Amino acid sequence: MVSATLAAAELSHMETREAPPAHFLVKIESCSLLDKYGIEEYVTNEFTAGEYKWRLIFCPNGEDNDGKYISVFLAMSETDSLPANWEVTVVFSIFLFNQITGNYLCSLGRTRRFQEMKPQWGFSQFISKKSLHDPSKGYLVRDNFVFGAEVFVVKREAITERLSLKAVETPYEHDWKISNFSKRKHVWNSKHFIVGDHKWKISLHPKGKGDARGRYVSIYLYYVGSSTSKPSERVQASFTICIKDQVYQKHNKETTTSNEWFSASSIYSGWHNFIELDEINDPKKGLIVKDCCILSIEISVQAVVQGSTRKQD
Repeated sequence: MVSATLAAAELSHMETREAPPAHFLVKIESCSLLDKYGIEEYVTNEFTAGEYKWRLIFCPNGEDNDGKYISVFLAMSETDSLPANWEVTVVFSIFLFNQITGNYLCSLGRTRRFQEMKPQWGFSQFISKKSLHDPSKGYLVRDNFVFGAEVFVVKREAITERLSLKAVETPYEHDWKISNFSKRKHVWNSKHFIVGDHKWKISLHPKGKGDARGRYVSIYLYYVGSSTSKPSERVQASFTICIKDQVYQKHNKETTTSNEWFSASSIYSGWHNFIELDEINDPKKGLIVKDCCILSIEISVQAVVQGSTRKQD
């Protein structure tokens, strides 16, 4: 018999519980006749768990017929209908009924992968024959005993994540000239620009936004996404935005205090109160010249996180 075995499960690797196994029970009657009739292996009927077919394989004298232990294995059935290179991961337990207490002795749940080359797993030393035949244990009563199995298929829906750090030597820089500044009542949006394979834009509210309306200029950097962006994608960027002093070159500059993470649920970062309206409109500041201002950004993408969900075929 070709099999894969786990370490001995007896006692130290077992637990007791009241609830019976969820998927299968089998009763072996006249157990003493197994040796008399030379039955070295018993394969149960099929049972279903997790949309797959299974069988239990019982070896009364152990997998190697040493006569010291009972071996029990869980095997997949009807595997011919499965696709090539199939693989099924399960958490399974083997049970033995205590007919005195009404409880079940069971192996702690083991997680194993069943494959074409390894379609069965189990215990070569599930319990010793000495323990099984001990009347005080309650497992063998009137020459009968009951064992079973519980099989839970693990659906592969694990979320995978990849963090890619970017080595940036020269940040992206760009200037925009915004004309007719005093006449603008609504938001100004830059054209999309690409940094680190990701699209961005800047939004400037010349009269302020929200609580800052009528008192400040509000400026925000928006993450637009990329051709491969998914809802789980996150991008970390460090950026500096300034309105240039066109006369004295003493630029009004606001800088993020830390690197910012952008995602589908957090698409922008910036300042409600970037600069007071009185200050930007002050001719002495040189920020508005001929009703135009120059908006500048310096930005670098430092990290990208991409996630995905793998589902079982």
